[in-house]
Order: sequence, then structure tokens, then C-alpha cells
Amino acid sequence: MRDTFWDRIYDIAKEDRDLVLIDADMGAPSLDKFREDFNGRQYFSTGIAEQNMIAVAGGLAKEGKKVFTYAIAPFITSRCHEFTKLNCGLMKIPINLVGVGPGFSYDDSGPTHHLTEDISIMRAIPNLEIYCPSDNLIAKRLAKKMYCSENPAYIRLDREILPNLSDQNGISKNREKIQAGFREFGKGDLAIVSTGNMVHTALEVQKYYSDKNIPIGVLDLHQLKPISEEFKKNMSGYKNLVSLEEHLLDGGLGSIIAETIIDNNLLVNLKKRIGLVDYVYAYGGRKNIQELYKIDEKSVINEIDKLIN
Repeated sequence: MRDTFWDRIYDIAKEDRDLVLIDADMGAPSLDKFREDFNGRQYFSTGIAEQNMIAVAGGLAKEGKKVFTYAIAPFITSRCHEFTKLNCGLMKIPINLVGVGPGFSYDDSGPTHHLTEDISIMRAIPNLEIYCPSDNLIAKRLAKKMYCSENPAYIRLDREILPNLSDQNGISKNREKIQAGFREFGKGDLAIVSTGNMVHTALEVQKYYSDKNIPIGVLDLHQLKPISEEFKKNMSGYKNLVSLEEHLLDGGLGSIIAETIIDNNLLVNLKKRIGLVDYVYAYGGRKNIQELYKIDEKSVINEIDKLIN
């Protein structure tokens, strides 16, 4: 996902010399091309100084550059929050923040690298768009969308290698919806709304119920802010919803869905929010952490069984 995103930005940078990438001492094969071809002109590294990176990006963007910044997700969000709020949000300077490794992507690195609160803190920043792709196909599209936007934006790229959700899952029928910030897989009275890596868990749950002849839908929401009118309308086509996220429930995806329903008087019930009840201090592999805190496939099925029964 990371390399797909940066390969797309590299192609754009070859055509637009005002596109600039600044990273905080990050390494990736896709970044090597920037270093080799654009170093000192369209590529800069601030070293492990993320706050300074945002400050430099603000100055360059103010002078008309299209700036992308890149760091490990908790460092480009929590560590830089005040800089982003002031330099990006309040002044509406179109800096693009690219964070890699939300949730438990860095599973073996512990709480310094785990990020389960970024949606909560970033959505409070004014004028900031927020994106969370579930596969490379969406990551590539979002790269161009962020480049074309006049607003500041934050995208959370998962570190895990995730399979592309192919045509057989309905992507060919979802082209207009993708532009509106979401995809829909299947239909039923109930749908699971999810984002990022957890969309894949939702689809496994969907398959489990499909094998039992119980149809449920899956909504892949990759544009978390702003919520599009098309998504609101599509969400209203269901009787009941369940939200699923690898994130704190306070202010996360489930909160976004609940607020959207209430604020727009939508006739749909959010029956259950599945996510992290409190901050998690854990090591030992992503799957194990998800099982421990009951956001894995089996735990989700148990919760939906209660609703169905």
C-alpha cells in the first residue's frame, strides 16, 4: 500500500515540479526514486524531527508548493498535533500528511508505535480531510485525490500487505461510490461498516453468513472526513448497522457513523460499535492482539449472532 501510494505520487512529481515530498528519516523502495531523482529539489528529509517537518511543509505550501509529508503514523499525528492544527487546519494550508502503520500495524513495537486514537484527534482539526484505504487500488486513487485537493489531508496507510478487493467482490460496480468515499459489497438488512484493514475482517464475516444463507452487506468507508451525501444515502438503505474498527471507540469510526445518523435524521439503527473500549498495552502479534481485545473475525461473529438471534 505504501509503495503503491508513493509510486503514484512519483509519477505526478515527474510532471509537476512544484510537488515536494518531505520525510522524517523514512525508508522504502518507493522513496529511493525520490532520493535519486529529486533530492534537494523535490525531496527533503528532516531526520527524526516530525514537528520540524510539518513546520517546513507549512512554509513550502504557503509559497505555492504541493507538499506531502511522511512518517510513522503515531509520530505524524500525535507528536505533531499542535503543529498540524495551527499550520494546516486553522490556516487551511494544503499540507498532505501520510502516516504508515495505524492500529496494531507495528504489532511487535508496543505502545510507542501502536496508533488507536488518530481518527479521534485528527477529525477535530478544522478543514482536514481524512482517508483510510483498505487496499492498493484505493490507495492509488487517493494519492491523486489528495494531490488535487485544496484542503489539508491525512491518510493512514496500513503496514500489512493486504489483498486487493477485486472485481469479483464488486469493485467494477462501485466506481461512482469510490469517488464518493466508499465501496459496498453485498446487501442485506444488516451491514458492517468498516475501514482500512478491518474491511477484510468484515468480508470474512460476510462470507461466514453467506455460507449460512444469511445475506449481510459490507460498507468500506475510505473517506472518513468529510462524509459524502452519497454515503449517507447508501447507509440509509439498511435497517441495521454494525461498525468495526481497530481503533478506540471514543471518537473513532463508530462515533462518526453514530453522529452522521443523528445529525442527518437517518432512518437506520447503529446496533453495535465493535472496537477498542480502552487504550491497549500489548505485544505479541496483530492477530493475537485482535483476538485478545475481541475485534477478530470470531468475536465479530459472536456479536452479530446476538443481534440476529
